[in-house]
Amino acid sequence: MSDADENDILVVGAGPAGLATSACLGKLGLAHVVVERAADVGSAWRRHYDRLHLHTTKKYSALPMSPWPRDAPRYPSREQMVDYLERYAAEHGVRPRMGIEVRRIEHGAGERFSVRTSAGLLSPRCVVIATGDNAVPNWPSLRGIDAFAGSVVHASGYRNAAPYLGKRTLVVGSGNSGAEIALDLAEHGVDVSMVVRGPVHVVPRDLLGRPTQHTAVLLARLPARWRDAIVKPMLRAAVGDLARFGIVRPTLGPNQMIETLGRIPMLDIGTVARIKDGSIRVLPGVEEVFSNSVGFADGRVHAFDTIVLATGYTTGLAQLIEGFEGVASARGRADRFGAKRMPDGLYFVGFRHAATGALREIALEAPRVAAAIARNLNGLGKDGAGR
Repeated sequence: MSDADENDILVVGAGPAGLATSACLGKLGLAHVVVERAADVGSAWRRHYDRLHLHTTKKYSALPMSPWPRDAPRYPSREQMVDYLERYAAEHGVRPRMGIEVRRIEHGAGERFSVRTSAGLLSPRCVVIATGDNAVPNWPSLRGIDAFAGSVVHASGYRNAAPYLGKRTLVVGSGNSGAEIALDLAEHGVDVSMVVRGPVHVVPRDLLGRPTQHTAVLLARLPARWRDAIVKPMLRAAVGDLARFGIVRPTLGPNQMIETLGRIPMLDIGTVARIKDGSIRVLPGVEEVFSNSVGFADGRVHAFDTIVLATGYTTGLAQLIEGFEGVASARGRADRFGAKRMPDGLYFVGFRHAATGALREIALEAPRVAAAIARNLNGLGKDGAGR
């Protein structure tokens, strides 16, 4: 379809977004190079905590051209996801160059980029960033944290409850990772507390036997405020008022919070029941950390032996890409195929926050980006369209 050689197209990352993009480029006959800093495809999935299952259903978690097997469970496990990614790469002939770290992407000569890597300089015409939202763990600045005598670990380093048995553990953060890690600890009898710093929506993974993701997909074409008008009464009925347990519902609806603030609701797979029965204590924001205790926004101080920081990640793109501010949203996230202040040819796959699920969005984005690259290389017009 194009007379370009493989050095004209660079895909950065061999997780779901990078593999999907590579498969779609291959389907169009576009030679390209995939680089990955780790030693295996799907490296982030290999590092996740043991109990993790997909929070989205297999129906909407398949990458382009490769549905999940019929015998896979509705919510596949972490191990099954890793196996799926390995099979996907083999099935579609995706052969990443492993152990190559991209260190800087800059404007190059003419229509090309200058990409500095651990293996040398590359000069592609098109670059697809598929490194994911969870590239760099976010370590918050908590007053006094350096004086804490116990262990402090980011959620990226959490595997299972075994090291925390018999220890008073504080999980800082109430996103999906924080809520599930707190649940895992509670299920294993660990004395666990979870910090919920501000208002947060709680959404059951399944509602009346139906995955809430499927409802989100059904409503996806409606404006966010209309979707919220439909789902908020359902959530009030399903979840109830959790204020007395320390969880306050925001006034802004869950879909509007995702689109305007990038804040994903807490997806409940059992955490709320553990909060209600007292197995997980909810605490407000951290004010100060002491040698063997933590002070909170309500004035209380509680003793802890270990702290798990479920405080999210950053993309690291501002440091990676020259002029990233020209292609970033107001929240500092990639939100375009092309660029305003860079040459045509810079693309992003796998960075969209949506109630419909990240893997589903990747499956939609990857073929669009592959087609846009084909148009770009064949001179059929500019391709700066957003998602």
